Amino acid sequence: MSAIGSADPEVRVTTGRLRGRVEDGVAVFRGVPFARPPVDALRLAAPVPAEPWDGVREAGAFGPPPPQSRLLGASGADSADGDWLTVNVWSPDLGAARLPVMVWIQGGGYMYGRSGDPVFDGRVLARDGVIVVTFNYRVSAEGFGHFQGAPANRGLLDQVAALRWVHDNIAAFGGDPDQVTVFGESAGAGSIAALMVMPQAAGLFRRAIAQSVPALFFSAELAADIAAAVAGELGLAPLADELARLSPEQLIDAGDAVADKMGGFPQWGRVAYVQSLFAPVVDGEVLPAVPWRLLADGAARDVELIVGHTRDEYRLFMAIRGDTGQITAERAATALRELAPDPEAYRAAYPEADEERLYELVHSDWMFRMPSVRLAEAHQRHGRAHLYELTWPAPGMGGDTLGACHGLGLPLTFGNLTAGAAGLLIGLEPPPAAAELSARVRAAWIAFATTGDPGWPAYEPQNRHTWIIDTEPGITAYPEETSRELWAGHAFDPLTLRARP
Repeated sequence: MSAIGSADPEVRVTTGRLRGRVEDGVAVFRGVPFARPPVDALRLAAPVPAEPWDGVREAGAFGPPPPQSRLLGASGADSADGDWLTVNVWSPDLGAARLPVMVWIQGGGYMYGRSGDPVFDGRVLARDGVIVVTFNYRVSAEGFGHFQGAPANRGLLDQVAALRWVHDNIAAFGGDPDQVTVFGESAGAGSIAALMVMPQAAGLFRRAIAQSVPALFFSAELAADIAAAVAGELGLAPLADELARLSPEQLIDAGDAVADKMGGFPQWGRVAYVQSLFAPVVDGEVLPAVPWRLLADGAARDVELIVGHTRDEYRLFMAIRGDTGQITAERAATALRELAPDPEAYRAAYPEADEERLYELVHSDWMFRMPSVRLAEAHQRHGRAHLYELTWPAPGMGGDTLGACHGLGLPLTFGNLTAGAAGLLIGLEPPPAAAELSARVRAAWIAFATTGDPGWPAYEPQNRHTWIIDTEPGITAYPEETSRELWAGHAFDPLTLRARP
């Protein structure tokens, strides 16, 4: 691979010339528009391709993050001009012919997230011989509010538009448009599951890595009821043309206000219980059905898949909410009643588990572990799927508190062990085992993106081969068999409205 010089590199894409930067021997181009700003006449609409520009556009800084929920400390909208839909590219060799491409889709509960998060810096991955792409997509009410007169799943449509941009432009950065792997975590992994079965995304990627796939997919009726509550906070009907006259901040804040009082909406069922206001909507057009149902019928049979989860997914959320050591028998019983396929079967299957352990297990299983396994089971019927479980415990926050928690795969995937929130999981002085494990994960992901073979056997019902990611990685039968059997008959259908009390 040829070295990149120290001069600011320039490339030409379909909309004009770009001037990037060289950082640690990698050419970086940030803040490149892949769609027009979704404001004014384009507000709450499907993305429209970016307009061309004259001259050379500076691509040294990330574009502003999309408007997003403030509930977890995000700053909301940072740009009045709405130039949120931008892409970032890291290339180790602009003159290369057809390097594999890895396109990251960040998570954030479909309510927040930005491609400029320092954890997602692509330099470490790119230096291993791939093109790395990250991008913003609309979230919260802007991206997933199911308003009348607006296309469903605008956040997913933004992702499709970014993938089309990659297909049309990545060769200019040394990448191969026919060797695209999408990878993402949490809501990013749920998005990838949706993209695998969306007609508009067909042919835009060859491989997928889905890390901690959430169970959240909404029926159109449920999503419309949530949209009506959000609009009602503003004294309006859930009509796109009326809501589009508001500032993005007003619409986002209305969603946050509803999220703060979800207990007052018992008709939302599990959605109210887990306090997740937005998710992909099974509208029958943009997203025809839940992914596992269509994959089991043969959709995306030509897409190769890695999917997996962490062992202790829910411990991070318990730590954030101050629930560790605070779970009562009543709260455990409520969790089992709301989430478990059979609460008594759960207790019988885990006779040694105390109330807090049952609470953690059923949340981990419903939210991420079992949907991830179900994706592998569905896809392997017609395609190829590889399953993993991350069991290495996070050394941050004092040892055993977090275990192998949700989000731990992010610093391991990107190799940015102390950037941003990664320091809380790994610690400000990462142990040598963290760097070694990150190198193994990156090597497996890049081998998969390059050849389709991550280095361990595909998942199939007889042996259930699973890569265990730990200090000493190994391959075993799927280790969470007790939970898998408990959930074997659960459909993970779209969440629906309950009868109003």
